[in-house]
Amino acid sequence: MADPRPIGVFDSGVGGLSVLREIRARLPHEDLIYCADSGFAPYGSRSPEEIRERSLFLSEFLLKHDCKALVIACNTATAAAADYLRARWPALPIIGMEPAVKPATAATHSGVVGVLATVGTLASARFAALLDTFGSEVEVVTQPCPGLMECVERGELESPATRALLTSYVEPLMQADADVVVLGCTHYVFLRPLVQSLVGHAVKLIDTGAAVAAQLERKLIAASALALPQGVGSERFWVSGDHQQMNTTLQMLWHEQAVFSILPERSPQ
Repeated sequence: MADPRPIGVFDSGVGGLSVLREIRARLPHEDLIYCADSGFAPYGSRSPEEIRERSLFLSEFLLKHDCKALVIACNTATAAAADYLRARWPALPIIGMEPAVKPATAATHSGVVGVLATVGTLASARFAALLDTFGSEVEVVTQPCPGLMECVERGELESPATRALLTSYVEPLMQADADVVVLGCTHYVFLRPLVQSLVGHAVKLIDTGAAVAAQLERKLIAASALALPQGVGSERFWVSGDHQQMNTTLQMLWHEQAVFSILPERSPQ
């Protein structure tokens, strides 16, 4: 039985567009609603309680728009709020993100895996559990990256300042002989070409966007909730924060014809 309702996706800003891109490629017939919460970014510097509260607000907003599934396109928000949201809506497919430690440990030859992520993600219990489960056989070198997601929010993907900041973050990983680097924030996926140029092509970069899209598809199939395989799905964007900057960055990272609406300050009644 087909389900024409949209899929809701949210992130602390534009980083989740990298996940949205994977969802669109895998599910071309689905309508998508994306919330970019740039006005409250970065989530990595906020407390778990603040992130849960904001994630609840965004989830309720998307459910008011009749979304049939939610994707938390943010590692930090997943760590802080995924279990809470799943407990609140147990029948709703809710797909989260987590740094790709498992595939990275399988891919390394040097026995050293590097992880670039936000402070909030690296400090989370969910990430600690990942290390306990999959990191015991290899050395995992973690690198918090304050300021890096803000570069992406500003659309500065190749600026000298972004290059200098990123260089300072990847150098410890290279000195440790990491041959696999996990892009542990959805924003960092847009910096992949720059990261690759800094670490060299012998180093493998891994993110989880495609895996999330595949998991979403599996959940929708299990719930008999895929859209009919006809036509091309639409995208609607909602944003908070600096709307002029968002307009520029959204058009750069998604499409020049992308338009957005403003997120309300409070969840609609």
